[in-house]
Amino acid sequence: MKHLFLSLFLLLFISSASAQKRQVAIVNDDKGMKLVVNGEDFMINGMNWDYFPIGTTNPAYNFWNQPDDFIKAALDHEMSLLKNMGVNAIRQYVGVKPRWVRYIYEKYGIYTMLNHTFGRYGLTLPDGTWMGNTAYADRRVRELLLSEVKAMVEEFKGTPGLLMYMLGNENNYGLFWEGAETEDIPVEERKSTIRATAMYQLFNEATVAMKEMDTSIPVAMCNGDLLFLEIIKEECPDVDIFGTNVYRGISFGDAFQRVKEELNKPILFAEFGADAFNAVDNEEDQLSQASYNTANWREIYENAYGLGKAGNSIGGFTFQFSDGWWKHGQTSNLDVHDNNASWANGGYQQDYVEGENNMNEEWFGICAKGPTNPRGWYRLYPRAAYYALQEVHRFTPYAPGTTIETIQAHFSGIDLMDAVLKARGAE
Repeated sequence: MKHLFLSLFLLLFISSASAQKRQVAIVNDDKGMKLVVNGEDFMINGMNWDYFPIGTTNPAYNFWNQPDDFIKAALDHEMSLLKNMGVNAIRQYVGVKPRWVRYIYEKYGIYTMLNHTFGRYGLTLPDGTWMGNTAYADRRVRELLLSEVKAMVEEFKGTPGLLMYMLGNENNYGLFWEGAETEDIPVEERKSTIRATAMYQLFNEATVAMKEMDTSIPVAMCNGDLLFLEIIKEECPDVDIFGTNVYRGISFGDAFQRVKEELNKPILFAEFGADAFNAVDNEEDQLSQASYNTANWREIYENAYGLGKAGNSIGGFTFQFSDGWWKHGQTSNLDVHDNNASWANGGYQQDYVEGENNMNEEWFGICAKGPTNPRGWYRLYPRAAYYALQEVHRFTPYAPGTTIETIQAHFSGIDLMDAVLKARGAE
Protein backbone atom coordinates (compact mmCIF):
# COMPACT_ATOMS: atom_id res chain seq x y z
CA MET A 1 0.00 0.00 0.00
CA LYS A 2 2.90 2.35 0.84
CA HIS A 3 4.34 1.76 -2.62
CA LEU A 4 0.94 2.44 -4.19
CA PHE A 5 0.64 5.81 -2.41
CA LEU A 6 4.22 6.67 -3.40
CA SER A 7 3.50 5.82 -7.04
CA LEU A 8 0.34 7.93 -7.01
CA PHE A 9 2.24 10.84 -5.42
CA LEU A 10 4.98 10.64 -8.06
CA LEU A 11 2.39 10.44 -10.84
CA LEU A 12 0.58 13.53 -9.54
CA PHE A 13 3.89 15.38 -9.11
CA ILE A 14 5.02 14.56 -12.64
CA SER A 15 1.60 15.49 -14.08
CA SER A 16 1.64 18.80 -12.20
CA ALA A 17 5.17 19.58 -13.32
CA SER A 18 4.27 18.69 -16.90
CA ALA A 19 1.22 20.96 -16.76
CA GLN A 20 3.44 23.85 -15.66
CA LYS A 21 6.02 23.15 -18.35
CA ARG A 22 5.92 25.48 -21.34
CA GLN A 23 4.21 23.48 -24.08
CA VAL A 24 4.35 26.11 -26.84
CA ALA A 25 7.75 27.73 -27.18
CA ILE A 26 9.53 30.09 -29.55
CA VAL A 27 13.02 29.20 -30.75
CA ASN A 28 15.19 32.15 -31.77
CA ASP A 29 18.73 31.33 -32.86
CA ASP A 30 21.16 31.95 -35.71
CA LYS A 31 18.93 29.97 -38.12
CA GLY A 32 15.86 32.09 -37.44
CA MET A 33 12.68 31.78 -35.41
CA LYS A 34 10.11 29.01 -35.16
CA LEU A 35 7.26 27.76 -33.04
CA VAL A 36 7.71 24.46 -31.19
CA VAL A 37 4.61 22.69 -29.85
CA ASN A 38 5.11 19.81 -27.42
CA GLY A 39 8.64 19.37 -28.70
CA GLU A 40 7.74 19.37 -32.42
CA ASP A 41 8.44 22.13 -34.95
CA PHE A 42 5.08 23.68 -35.84
CA MET A 43 4.20 25.79 -38.88
CA ILE A 44 0.82 27.42 -38.39
CA ASN A 45 -1.37 26.46 -41.37
CA GLY A 46 -4.21 28.53 -40.02
CA MET A 47 -7.65 29.81 -40.96
CA ASN A 48 -9.82 32.67 -39.75
CA TRP A 49 -13.02 30.88 -38.78
CA ASP A 50 -16.47 31.90 -37.60
CA TYR A 51 -20.07 30.76 -37.96
CA PHE A 52 -22.73 33.18 -39.23
CA PRO A 53 -25.77 31.85 -41.11
CA ILE A 54 -27.03 34.06 -43.93
CA GLY A 55 -29.31 36.72 -42.46
CA THR A 56 -27.38 37.05 -39.20
CA THR A 57 -24.81 39.64 -38.19
CA ASN A 58 -22.07 40.24 -35.66
CA PRO A 59 -22.48 40.59 -32.70
CA ALA A 60 -26.24 40.04 -32.71
CA TYR A 61 -25.82 36.34 -33.54
CA ASN A 62 -23.78 34.24 -31.11
CA PHE A 63 -22.97 30.75 -32.32
CA TRP A 64 -21.68 29.69 -28.91
CA ASN A 65 -25.05 30.44 -27.29
CA GLN A 66 -26.79 27.84 -29.44
CA PRO A 67 -27.74 24.39 -28.04
CA ASP A 68 -24.87 21.92 -27.68
CA ASP A 69 -26.22 19.54 -30.33
CA PHE A 70 -26.40 22.43 -32.82
CA ILE A 71 -22.83 23.54 -32.07
CA LYS A 72 -21.48 20.01 -32.28
CA ALA A 73 -23.13 19.30 -35.63
CA ALA A 74 -21.88 22.58 -37.11
CA LEU A 75 -18.35 22.00 -35.81
CA ASP A 76 -18.29 18.44 -37.12
CA HIS A 77 -19.17 19.66 -40.61
CA GLU A 78 -16.75 22.57 -40.75
CA MET A 79 -13.80 21.14 -38.83
CA SER A 80 -13.89 18.07 -41.07
CA LEU A 81 -13.49 20.35 -44.08
CA LEU A 82 -10.68 22.25 -42.40
CA LYS A 83 -8.83 19.10 -41.38
CA ASN A 84 -9.22 17.74 -44.90
CA MET A 85 -7.43 20.78 -46.35
CA GLY A 86 -4.54 20.56 -43.85
CA VAL A 87 -5.49 23.36 -41.47
CA ASN A 88 -3.93 22.84 -38.02
CA ALA A 89 -5.11 26.00 -36.24
CA ILE A 90 -8.03 28.40 -36.30
CA ARG A 91 -8.32 31.95 -35.08
CA GLN A 92 -11.24 32.37 -32.71
CA TYR A 93 -12.39 35.36 -30.70
CA VAL A 94 -13.39 35.48 -27.05
CA GLY A 95 -16.84 33.96 -26.63
CA VAL A 96 -15.96 30.34 -27.35
CA LYS A 97 -15.96 28.11 -24.28
CA PRO A 98 -12.88 26.08 -23.23
CA ARG A 99 -14.71 22.78 -23.74
CA TRP A 100 -15.24 23.57 -27.42
CA VAL A 101 -11.57 24.48 -27.88
CA ARG A 102 -10.78 21.11 -26.38
CA TYR A 103 -13.39 19.34 -28.50
CA ILE A 104 -12.01 20.80 -31.75
CA TYR A 105 -8.49 19.80 -30.79
CA GLU A 106 -9.17 16.32 -29.47
CA LYS A 107 -11.46 15.27 -32.33
CA TYR A 108 -9.83 17.06 -35.25
CA GLY A 109 -6.30 17.92 -34.11
CA ILE A 110 -6.93 21.62 -34.76
CA TYR A 111 -5.53 24.19 -32.32
CA THR A 112 -7.13 27.52 -31.40
CA MET A 113 -5.49 30.92 -31.24
CA LEU A 114 -7.72 32.79 -28.79
CA ASN A 115 -8.16 36.45 -29.67
CA HIS A 116 -9.30 39.30 -27.42
CA THR A 117 -10.05 42.38 -29.56
CA PHE A 118 -8.74 44.65 -26.79
CA GLY A 119 -11.12 47.53 -27.34
CA ARG A 120 -10.79 47.56 -31.12
CA TYR A 121 -14.50 48.15 -31.72
CA GLY A 122 -15.23 50.23 -28.65
CA LEU A 123 -16.21 49.14 -25.15
CA THR A 124 -18.66 49.71 -22.34
CA LEU A 125 -17.14 51.18 -19.18
CA PRO A 126 -18.14 49.81 -15.76
CA ASP A 127 -20.52 52.75 -15.24
CA GLY A 128 -22.42 51.81 -18.41
CA THR A 129 -20.89 54.49 -20.63
CA TRP A 130 -20.26 53.38 -24.20
CA MET A 131 -16.91 54.50 -25.63
CA GLY A 132 -17.03 54.03 -29.40
CA ASN A 133 -13.42 54.97 -30.01
CA THR A 134 -11.29 53.45 -27.27
CA ALA A 135 -9.10 55.92 -25.38
CA TYR A 136 -6.24 53.71 -24.20
CA ALA A 137 -4.76 56.39 -21.95
CA ASP A 138 -7.97 56.53 -19.91
CA ARG A 139 -7.45 54.89 -16.50
CA ARG A 140 -10.91 53.28 -16.62
CA VAL A 141 -10.15 51.72 -20.00
CA ARG A 142 -6.84 50.36 -18.84
CA GLU A 143 -8.36 48.80 -15.73
CA LEU A 144 -11.23 47.27 -17.72
CA LEU A 145 -9.09 45.74 -20.46
CA LEU A 146 -6.54 44.39 -18.00
CA SER A 147 -9.29 42.77 -15.96
CA GLU A 148 -10.82 41.22 -19.09
CA VAL A 149 -7.62 39.64 -20.39
CA LYS A 150 -6.74 38.31 -16.94
CA ALA A 151 -10.20 36.77 -16.70
CA MET A 152 -9.65 35.21 -20.13
CA VAL A 153 -6.39 33.60 -19.04
CA GLU A 154 -7.94 32.39 -15.80
CA GLU A 155 -10.73 30.70 -17.77
CA PHE A 156 -8.59 29.12 -20.50
CA LYS A 157 -5.18 28.32 -19.03
CA GLY A 158 -4.38 24.65 -19.35
CA THR A 159 -7.07 24.03 -21.97
CA PRO A 160 -5.94 21.30 -24.39
CA GLY A 161 -5.71 22.69 -27.90
CA LEU A 162 -4.99 26.30 -26.90
CA LEU A 163 -2.08 27.43 -29.06
CA MET A 164 -1.60 31.05 -28.02
CA TYR A 165 -3.34 34.22 -26.92
CA MET A 166 -3.67 37.16 -29.28
CA LEU A 167 -4.47 40.75 -28.35
CA GLY A 168 -6.25 43.11 -30.69
CA ASN A 169 -7.24 43.16 -34.33
CA GLU A 170 -5.42 45.91 -36.23
CA ASN A 171 -6.23 48.32 -33.39
CA ASN A 172 -3.86 50.88 -34.89
CA TYR A 173 -6.35 51.35 -37.74
CA GLY A 174 -8.88 52.28 -35.06
CA LEU A 175 -6.77 55.41 -34.55
CA PHE A 176 -7.73 56.40 -38.11
CA TRP A 177 -11.11 54.79 -38.77
CA GLU A 178 -14.23 55.80 -36.89
CA GLY A 179 -16.38 52.73 -37.60
CA ALA A 180 -16.17 48.94 -37.78
CA GLU A 181 -16.31 48.66 -41.58
CA THR A 182 -13.06 48.25 -43.47
CA GLU A 183 -11.82 51.39 -45.19
CA ASP A 184 -8.75 52.19 -47.26
CA ILE A 185 -5.68 51.03 -45.34
CA PRO A 186 -3.69 53.97 -43.95
CA VAL A 187 -0.34 54.34 -45.69
CA GLU A 188 1.21 56.79 -43.25
CA GLU A 189 0.88 57.76 -39.62
CA ARG A 190 -1.28 60.80 -40.20
CA LYS A 191 -2.37 61.35 -36.63
CA SER A 192 -0.42 62.12 -33.50
CA THR A 193 1.52 59.18 -32.11
CA ILE A 194 0.35 60.02 -28.58
CA ARG A 195 -2.73 57.78 -28.81
CA ALA A 196 -0.70 55.02 -30.43
CA THR A 197 1.93 55.12 -27.70
CA ALA A 198 -0.70 54.76 -24.97
CA MET A 199 -2.29 51.87 -26.83
CA TYR A 200 0.93 49.90 -27.32
CA GLN A 201 1.97 50.52 -23.74
CA LEU A 202 -1.25 48.86 -22.66
CA PHE A 203 -0.65 45.95 -25.03
CA ASN A 204 2.62 45.28 -23.25
CA GLU A 205 1.17 45.79 -19.78
CA ALA A 206 -1.54 43.25 -20.58
CA THR A 207 1.04 40.80 -21.94
CA VAL A 208 3.06 41.00 -18.73
CA ALA A 209 -0.05 40.44 -16.62
CA MET A 210 -1.07 37.43 -18.72
CA LYS A 211 2.38 35.85 -18.52
CA GLU A 212 2.33 36.15 -14.75
CA MET A 213 -0.71 33.84 -14.86
CA ASP A 214 0.24 31.45 -17.66
CA THR A 215 3.70 30.74 -19.08
CA SER A 216 2.71 27.67 -21.09
CA ILE A 217 1.81 29.49 -24.32
CA PRO A 218 2.95 32.71 -26.04
CA VAL A 219 1.16 36.03 -26.32
CA ALA A 220 0.83 37.66 -29.73
CA MET A 221 -0.45 41.05 -30.78
CA CYS A 222 -2.35 41.87 -33.98
CA ASN A 223 -1.27 45.00 -35.81
CA GLY A 224 -2.55 46.49 -39.04
CA ASP A 225 0.33 45.91 -41.48
CA LEU A 226 3.60 47.44 -40.21
CA LEU A 227 2.42 50.87 -39.07
CA PHE A 228 4.06 52.20 -35.89
CA LEU A 229 6.85 49.61 -35.81
CA GLU A 230 9.19 52.06 -34.09
CA ILE A 231 6.67 52.59 -31.27
CA ILE A 232 6.01 48.85 -31.01
CA LYS A 233 9.74 48.21 -30.65
CA GLU A 234 9.91 50.73 -27.83
CA GLU A 235 6.69 49.88 -25.99
CA CYS A 236 6.10 46.14 -26.57
CA PRO A 237 9.26 44.25 -25.57
CA ASP A 238 7.31 41.52 -23.75
CA VAL A 239 5.00 40.59 -26.63
CA ASP A 240 6.23 37.24 -27.96
CA ILE A 241 4.91 37.33 -31.53
CA PHE A 242 4.25 40.16 -33.95
CA GLY A 243 0.92 39.27 -35.54
CA THR A 244 -0.25 41.40 -38.43
CA ASN A 245 -3.14 41.70 -40.88
CA VAL A 246 -1.53 42.24 -44.27
CA TYR A 247 -3.33 42.79 -47.57
CA ARG A 248 -0.70 43.67 -50.15
CA GLY A 249 -1.81 41.47 -53.01
CA ILE A 250 0.48 38.90 -54.60
CA SER A 251 3.43 39.53 -52.23
CA PHE A 252 4.06 40.55 -48.63
CA GLY A 253 7.03 42.56 -49.85
CA ASP A 254 9.42 43.69 -47.12
CA ALA A 255 7.27 42.52 -44.19
CA PHE A 256 9.46 39.58 -43.15
CA GLN A 257 12.75 41.46 -43.29
CA ARG A 258 11.51 44.61 -41.60
CA VAL A 259 10.00 42.73 -38.66
CA LYS A 260 13.21 40.73 -38.30
CA GLU A 261 15.47 43.77 -38.39
CA GLU A 262 13.31 46.27 -36.50
CA LEU A 263 11.62 44.05 -33.90
CA ASN A 264 13.59 40.79 -33.83
CA LYS A 265 10.34 38.89 -33.36
CA PRO A 266 8.65 36.10 -35.28
CA ILE A 267 6.02 37.29 -37.74
CA LEU A 268 2.58 35.71 -37.86
CA PHE A 269 0.07 36.73 -40.51
CA ALA A 270 -3.17 36.94 -38.53
CA GLU A 271 -5.10 37.85 -41.67
CA PHE A 272 -4.27 37.86 -45.36
CA GLY A 273 -5.89 36.70 -48.55
CA ALA A 274 -8.08 37.86 -51.40
CA ASP A 275 -11.74 38.17 -52.26
CA ALA A 276 -13.34 35.90 -54.85
CA PHE A 277 -15.09 38.69 -56.76
CA ASN A 278 -13.82 40.71 -59.71
CA ALA A 279 -14.96 44.31 -59.36
CA VAL A 280 -14.21 45.08 -63.02
CA ASP A 281 -16.03 42.10 -64.54
CA ASN A 282 -18.68 42.22 -61.78
CA GLU A 283 -18.60 38.46 -61.29
CA GLU A 284 -17.09 35.74 -59.12
CA ASP A 285 -13.39 35.09 -59.81
CA GLN A 286 -12.20 31.92 -58.08
CA LEU A 287 -8.98 31.62 -60.08
CA SER A 288 -7.76 35.03 -59.00
CA GLN A 289 -8.48 34.34 -55.32
CA ALA A 290 -6.63 31.02 -55.49
CA SER A 291 -3.61 32.60 -57.16
CA TYR A 292 -3.22 35.33 -54.51
CA ASN A 293 -3.61 32.92 -51.61
CA THR A 294 -1.16 30.42 -53.08
CA ALA A 295 1.47 33.09 -53.72
CA ASN A 296 1.13 34.41 -50.17
CA TRP A 297 1.63 30.95 -48.65
CA ARG A 298 4.68 30.36 -50.80
CA GLU A 299 6.35 33.40 -49.22
CA ILE A 300 5.30 32.29 -45.74
CA TYR A 301 7.03 28.94 -46.27
CA GLU A 302 10.09 30.42 -47.98
CA ASN A 303 10.76 32.70 -45.01
CA ALA A 304 10.52 29.94 -42.42
CA TYR A 305 13.29 28.94 -40.02
CA GLY A 306 16.52 27.62 -41.46
CA LEU A 307 15.90 28.28 -45.16
CA GLY A 308 18.21 31.23 -45.65
CA LYS A 309 15.72 34.07 -46.14
CA ALA A 310 14.32 36.15 -43.27
CA GLY A 311 13.77 32.98 -41.25
CA ASN A 312 11.17 34.51 -38.91
CA SER A 313 7.90 33.30 -40.48
CA ILE A 314 5.90 31.00 -38.20
CA GLY A 315 2.77 30.78 -40.38
CA GLY A 316 -0.52 32.51 -40.89
CA PHE A 317 -4.31 32.43 -40.83
CA THR A 318 -5.94 32.73 -44.25
CA PHE A 319 -8.87 35.11 -44.27
CA GLN A 320 -11.40 33.56 -44.26
CA PHE A 321 -13.15 30.18 -44.29
CA SER A 322 -16.62 31.25 -45.45
CA ASP A 323 -18.20 34.40 -46.87
CA GLY A 324 -19.49 37.03 -44.46
CA TRP A 325 -22.79 38.20 -45.92
CA TRP A 326 -23.09 40.84 -43.18
CA LYS A 327 -19.78 42.62 -43.79
CA HIS A 328 -21.05 45.38 -46.10
CA GLY A 329 -23.41 47.60 -44.14
CA GLN A 330 -23.04 45.45 -41.00
CA THR A 331 -26.78 45.44 -40.20
CA SER A 332 -28.54 45.88 -43.57
CA ASN A 333 -29.14 43.59 -46.56
CA LEU A 334 -28.17 40.58 -44.48
CA ASP A 335 -29.89 38.22 -46.93
CA VAL A 336 -28.09 39.75 -49.92
CA HIS A 337 -24.61 38.77 -51.07
CA ASP A 338 -23.51 42.35 -51.74
CA ASN A 339 -20.98 42.93 -54.49
CA ASN A 340 -20.20 46.47 -53.33
CA ALA A 341 -16.46 47.06 -53.20
CA SER A 342 -15.88 49.08 -50.05
CA TRP A 343 -12.16 49.88 -50.27
CA ALA A 344 -9.36 50.11 -52.79
CA ASN A 345 -6.09 48.18 -52.92
CA GLY A 346 -3.64 48.49 -55.79
CA GLY A 347 -1.88 45.28 -54.78
CA TYR A 348 -4.74 43.29 -56.29
CA GLN A 349 -4.06 44.11 -59.92
CA GLN A 350 -6.56 41.63 -61.37
CA ASP A 351 -9.43 44.06 -60.83
CA TYR A 352 -7.80 47.30 -59.72
CA VAL A 353 -8.73 50.53 -61.49
CA GLU A 354 -7.18 53.71 -60.15
CA GLY A 355 -9.69 55.82 -58.29
CA GLU A 356 -12.18 52.96 -57.84
CA ASN A 357 -12.78 50.43 -55.06
CA ASN A 358 -12.01 46.80 -55.79
CA MET A 359 -12.12 44.90 -52.47
CA ASN A 360 -15.37 43.04 -51.80
CA GLU A 361 -15.65 42.32 -48.07
CA GLU A 362 -18.48 39.81 -48.41
CA TRP A 363 -16.52 37.55 -50.80
CA PHE A 364 -13.34 36.63 -48.91
CA GLY A 365 -14.45 33.09 -48.08
CA ILE A 366 -12.53 30.21 -49.57
CA CYS A 367 -15.91 28.51 -49.25
CA ALA A 368 -19.20 29.90 -50.51
CA LYS A 369 -22.08 29.77 -48.06
CA GLY A 370 -25.34 27.96 -48.81
CA PRO A 371 -28.85 28.80 -47.57
CA THR A 372 -29.82 28.25 -43.97
CA ASN A 373 -32.05 25.26 -43.29
CA PRO A 374 -34.92 25.31 -40.75
CA ARG A 375 -32.56 24.20 -37.95
CA GLY A 376 -30.16 27.09 -38.62
CA TRP A 377 -27.35 25.11 -40.27
CA TYR A 378 -25.88 25.78 -43.68
CA ARG A 379 -23.69 23.93 -46.14
CA LEU A 380 -20.34 25.20 -47.42
CA TYR A 381 -19.22 24.94 -51.04
CA PRO A 382 -15.42 24.97 -51.38
CA ARG A 383 -14.00 27.36 -53.95
CA ALA A 384 -10.84 26.82 -55.97
CA ALA A 385 -8.79 28.41 -53.16
CA TYR A 386 -9.82 25.56 -50.86
CA TYR A 387 -8.39 22.93 -53.20
CA ALA A 388 -5.28 24.98 -53.97
CA LEU A 389 -4.55 25.45 -50.25
CA GLN A 390 -5.15 21.76 -49.70
CA GLU A 391 -2.16 21.18 -51.97
CA VAL A 392 -0.19 23.97 -50.29
CA HIS A 393 -0.57 22.44 -46.84
CA ARG A 394 0.59 19.01 -47.98
CA PHE A 395 4.09 20.50 -47.87
CA THR A 396 5.99 20.60 -44.57
CA PRO A 397 8.57 23.41 -44.47
CA TYR A 398 10.39 21.84 -41.52
CA ALA A 399 10.80 18.42 -43.13
CA PRO A 400 14.40 17.18 -43.52
CA GLY A 401 15.89 18.26 -46.84
CA THR A 402 13.59 21.22 -47.35
CA THR A 403 15.15 24.05 -49.35
CA ILE A 404 13.90 27.11 -51.17
CA GLU A 405 14.14 25.04 -54.35
CA THR A 406 11.94 22.22 -53.01
CA ILE A 407 9.35 24.76 -51.88
CA GLN A 408 9.35 26.40 -55.30
CA ALA A 409 9.05 23.02 -57.00
CA HIS A 410 6.05 22.10 -54.84
CA PHE A 411 4.24 25.35 -55.55
CA SER A 412 5.03 25.17 -59.26
CA GLY A 413 3.24 21.83 -59.29
CA ILE A 414 -0.03 23.26 -57.94
CA ASP A 415 -2.48 23.45 -60.86
CA LEU A 416 -4.88 26.31 -60.16
CA MET A 417 -7.13 25.49 -63.11
CA ASP A 418 -7.47 21.99 -61.73
CA ALA A 419 -8.57 23.57 -58.44
CA VAL A 420 -11.17 25.62 -60.32
CA LEU A 421 -12.52 22.48 -61.99
CA LYS A 422 -12.69 20.66 -58.66
CA ALA A 423 -14.69 23.54 -57.20
CA ARG A 424 -17.10 23.49 -60.12
CA GLY A 425 -17.57 19.77 -59.69
CA ALA A 426 -18.36 20.21 -55.99
CA GLU A 427 -21.10 22.81 -56.55
